[in-house]
Amino acid sequence: MKVSGIQTGKKAFEISQDGFKYTLDATKEAGGEEKGPTPKALLLSSIIGCSGIDVSVILDKMRVPYEHLEITAETEQTEDEPKVFKDIILQYHIRTDSPDEKKIERAVRLSMEKYCGVTAMLGKHSDIHYEIYLNGEKLQS
Repeated sequence: MKVSGIQTGKKAFEISQDGFKYTLDATKEAGGEEKGPTPKALLLSSIIGCSGIDVSVILDKMRVPYEHLEITAETEQTEDEPKVFKDIILQYHIRTDSPDEKKIERAVRLSMEKYCGVTAMLGKHSDIHYEIYLNGEKLQS
């Protein structure tokens, strides 16, 4: 894996990765122009992409059809420099006409505990918690 970046603004960097280009920038408070997400926001979104892909693949393999999969991630940062994530809270919102709670819980657990490399990396520094909502109802795990 190789990624490159070139400064394109006050604090902004255009990132090139596997043929894709996107911009990362700092907040206005940090001297940026907010031309793109901050690096830490992108890192937090990475856990959504990583785990979301896992859950999607696992549910497909388990033959659990679903109409909607939405994941939110929320955290606060420490006050001291370097500012790092405190606890990370993920919420999985899944809609399906075939609610199989056990399989859905297993798919999320497998992603969080075995397959998601982003979770494994971030989990070394931040506690990661998750909740599953099936058709709008929170599952009790």
